This record gives sequence, C-alpha cells and structure tokens, in this order.
Amino acid sequence: MKTTKEERSWILYDCGNSAYSMAVTTALLPIVFGMFDNVNSMDLGYFNSMASIIIAVLSPILGTIADYKDKKKRFFIFFAALGILTTASLAFVPPAGGKWWLLVLFYVLSAIGFAGSNIFYDAFLVDVTSDDRMDRVSSRGFAFGYIASVIPFGISLALIFFMGMDNVTGYQVGFIITALWWGLLTVPVIKDVKQRYYIEPEPKPVQKSFIRLLDTFKNIMHYKAVFIFLLAYFFYIDGVDTIIKMVVPYATDILGGDSLDTFTLLGILLVIQIIAFPCAILYGNLAKKYGTRKMITVGIFTYIISCIAAYFITSIWHIFILGAMIGSAQGGIQALSRSYFAKIVPKEKSNEFFGFYNIFGKFAAIIGPALMALTTRLTGQARLSILSIIPLFIIGFVVFLSIPKGAQKTMVSE
Repeated sequence: MKTTKEERSWILYDCGNSAYSMAVTTALLPIVFGMFDNVNSMDLGYFNSMASIIIAVLSPILGTIADYKDKKKRFFIFFAALGILTTASLAFVPPAGGKWWLLVLFYVLSAIGFAGSNIFYDAFLVDVTSDDRMDRVSSRGFAFGYIASVIPFGISLALIFFMGMDNVTGYQVGFIITALWWGLLTVPVIKDVKQRYYIEPEPKPVQKSFIRLLDTFKNIMHYKAVFIFLLAYFFYIDGVDTIIKMVVPYATDILGGDSLDTFTLLGILLVIQIIAFPCAILYGNLAKKYGTRKMITVGIFTYIISCIAAYFITSIWHIFILGAMIGSAQGGIQALSRSYFAKIVPKEKSNEFFGFYNIFGKFAAIIGPALMALTTRLTGQARLSILSIIPLFIIGFVVFLSIPKGAQKTMVSE
C-alpha cells in the first residue's frame, strides 16, 4: 500500500530526530564528555537519568493540555525547537575550558526537547493513519530514521577522521550538522500533519486539564490492557534505552583504548544503523503476519541474549556481532510498542495517554543508566553492569504476557 503525504511527512521527522539519537545520545557526546578532565564517561548515566526525570514529570501534564484542539502542534514545535537549538549549542563548549557542567546543561535541555517533541510526534500517529496501517507506518518511521541518520552521522564521522580523532572541532561540527539535519526534516510534519482527534476548547483549560489528568490517573486501572501494557513497557523499554545511551561508555570501558580506537567504534555504530533499517521494516511486516505481540516478545528475548553476550566481549568483532543483534531488534521493538499502544488508547485522548506512555518510558530510563553507573562504581567492573539490566527485560516479558488478547480501545470495568 502506498503511503499518504501525511504519513510520509510524519515518517520524515523520525529521519530527523534519529540523527540526534545516534550522534548525540549514543556516539559523539560521550566521547566529548570524556575529553574533560576529572570526569568518568560512565557518569553520563546519572545525567541521562536527570533528563529522564524532568521529562517524565512534564509528560502527562503537557499531554493532557495538548489534547485540546490546535494545541498538539504548538507543543511539538516548541520542544523540537528547544532540542534543535540546544543541540547546536553543544558545539560551543570546548573541553579546554573545563566547563563540563555547561555541556551537561545543554545536553539535558536537548534531551528534554528531543523527548518532549516525541510525546506529540508519537501521538500524531493516530492522526496520520488508520489502525490497520499503524504497525507499518510506525515501523517505517524507525526504519527510515535509522538509515537517514547515517547521512549526517557519516558526514560528521568523515570530518572527525580528517580533522583528527583527538580534535574536538570535528565533534563540534558534528553537533551543528545534527541540529541542521533535525531542523530541516521537522518542516514537513509542521507543514502537512494536522491534529484530527481532539477535545473542544473549554473555559479554564489548564485547570480542566489537571482535573482530566487526575481522573485518568484514578481510572487508568479501568483501561486494563493499557495499564498492563504500560507496566510491561516500563520494564523492558528501560533496558532498550539504557543500551542505546550506555553502549559507547560500556564498550570503551571494557576494551579500553588499546583494543578499541574511537574511529572504529563510531564506524561500528554506523554499520549498526544500516542493519537496523531493513530489520525494523521486517518487524513491521512480520507483525502483520504473526501479530504485534509475538514480535515484541521476539525483540525482548533478542535483548536478553544480547546482554548475556555483552558480558563476554573481548574484541572489536564481538562488538560488531553484538551490535548487529541489537540493531536487529532496536527499531522493531520501539516501533511496535508505539503502534500497539496507539491501537488500544482512545484517539481523542491520544496526547494524554501518550503522556503516560512517555512518563512510564522516561521513569524507566532513570533506572538502567544509573544502575549501570552504580554497579561499575561499587564493583569496579563495568562488565558486570550489563548483567544488571537483564531482570528488567524478564519482568517486562512476564507482565506483557498478561495483557488480554484482542484488547480493544474500550474502558474495562472492574
């Protein structure tokens, strides 16, 4: 089936913000942070957790207010702009100045902009397509996001290589390229995507939004499938986000500079993005044949196996194989989780419910990075830290199995 103009514009934003996820969260920022004196790259886990706490607190409140007519896009534009501008600002904090706290500040703000815009971007999924196409469209968003992010990251990697791997200028230019790419691909969704499902404006909208939020929070147990899914998602997405954010610090700590040079590591990350592209599409196609639930389960087990394998890595080739395993499941599990949730929530309250979706996801992302950082500190062995997140996948899987089959977008009474 051919994608519509709205679907294509929506997918393009995934192509834009995936560049941030790849360049800033996973690759370039951890390396630049490590260039500062008296810092440990694993400490980024604490700052990732800080950003997650802030967006987790804001998510349901913003989502509830944005359910009103014509509000969703305004919030989306604000947070996207915040993320883009602060990403560019990362380029103006040199390690030589020793102001690592300023780099962290811009990073936390960029992470808030990235995550905040995604609340409304994800919620737009119900506006741009129908239920029977959600798995396909959501999967293609992640898939094309992965392959598109190769372009700005590849350019940045080439500049870094020619300028010198120890020269911070190449990384700083990479931040600028990422911001420009993200900004350019934000334009189509602003231009073409419209909020079709909404609540009509009413007096005292902020006060009424808090009342609706409180009512939904009180009654979310009535949405049985939604509640159970969010609980499962809370656990398994923690592991997914943790691996995305901590893969570079972990690999660097395990193999060290003698076995793993920076350029090789960044090159491997680039290859992983390419592998993730067809695999995300494959997950969407297989979900249509075997069901979304089964494919999410496949993704969870792939991550469990990957965590066990990560404990035993001893060479660059092990990282490549491990990265291929992670890349095969990363886009699929994220895309299908998003589309599965979109199918079981009331469309007119999509922002409100995606606010809860993000608060569960972001609060979950607090645990994993902090746990890895703490495990490394207490044991002195980063290798053990990767095993600490396996229980999160197992708990998520067990809870996910308890979701009623054939869940509908209707309130289930007690």
